[in-house]
Amino acid sequence: MSIDKGPSGLETQSKKWSAAQKDNQDDDLRFETKLLHFGGEIDRATGASSVPIYQASTFHHDDIYNPPLHDYSRSGNPTRQALEDYIALLEGGVRGFAYASGMAAISSSFMLLSAGDHMIVTEDVYGGTYRLLTSILSRMGIESTFVDMTDLNQVKSALKPNTKAVYMETPSNPTLKITDIGAVTAWAQEQGLLTLLDNTFMTPFYQRPIEFGVDIVIHSATKFLGGHSDVLAGLAVARTEELGERLKQLQNGLGTVLGAQDSWLLMRGMKTLSTRMAHSEQSAAKLAAWLQGRSDIEHVYYPGLLNHPGREVHEKQSSGYGAVVSFDVGSGERAKQVLNQVKLPLVAVSLGAVESILSYPAMMSHAAMGAQVRHERGITDGLLRFSVGLEDIDDLIADLDRAFAASY
Repeated sequence: MSIDKGPSGLETQSKKWSAAQKDNQDDDLRFETKLLHFGGEIDRATGASSVPIYQASTFHHDDIYNPPLHDYSRSGNPTRQALEDYIALLEGGVRGFAYASGMAAISSSFMLLSAGDHMIVTEDVYGGTYRLLTSILSRMGIESTFVDMTDLNQVKSALKPNTKAVYMETPSNPTLKITDIGAVTAWAQEQGLLTLLDNTFMTPFYQRPIEFGVDIVIHSATKFLGGHSDVLAGLAVARTEELGERLKQLQNGLGTVLGAQDSWLLMRGMKTLSTRMAHSEQSAAKLAAWLQGRSDIEHVYYPGLLNHPGREVHEKQSSGYGAVVSFDVGSGERAKQVLNQVKLPLVAVSLGAVESILSYPAMMSHAAMGAQVRHERGITDGLLRFSVGLEDIDDLIADLDRAFAASY
């Protein structure tokens, strides 16, 4: 590959990475290979085996008549650019964007809407997204209607004259309901609506919504993409150049960018995505089956279970079932007892890490929802969410078994 030299004598990193990304696409590499050969895996200037961390806030203009590609790190940083090209390649979009958190990615994308606009949203959406829509964007004159997106008729019935977008989360958090991405997107396109989808649970390893026509794919990269509970980040990928330009304007204008160090750390985590996801999914399937066989568990939510109502739809649009299992132990009191008894998983907010994480949605991820709203969405006081990590699944099951026994 030929190398362009910028005015400062450094290689023009963005052009280099974009060219390498195009080469990878032309070679039709498989996903696992793209995770390691994404265009920024080698620094062409030095041969270093990872993208350099450009810990700089500003960039020298060697020739004022020919400014460099990067001038200020809020507007663009070579390390962040490598990450943004990386996620665009994996999702099959044209441009990627890296943000300071998953909520920064979501809120920046929602800024495509204007006062007076209306959005249709997955009913049991992540609590932070619900809080943003109901307590912040509502003050800005942006309306939301929450519907059960497993029923396309409910989606269609929510349409208003001022509807501008549809926001999907599938599988949903935490009850793992499945939205038919293709059906909802096809209808939205007929209506001229923007489509956005939170792909955090599946990642592009298992699900690539842009292939179904979704306009913007969003990730809390803190979760499975980062994978190590050590970085806070969000990502978005645009399907078209026009949307990419609009998202870039918002990212630059709002300043919701990811720093260079965190961009590098996230790329390091993403390289092992396929191996981590495959191992965790296998364990999650075993955990879900074990839970379903217990008489003291009221309900188990996992798309891989034969009785999951969305399994058939999920299998049309995803190549795996993921690593998150939710289950209802019957009451809030018993849920808290289980949380206090387990020894192996972290009892914490978040998911998608190498270590298992057991969360209590009613007090953690969905605390922003009132009890009545949560219960209407199936997020009961007895519901626990288990993000399965890389531990031996038999040890995790034995640990849960002891916790259940102590919770009676």
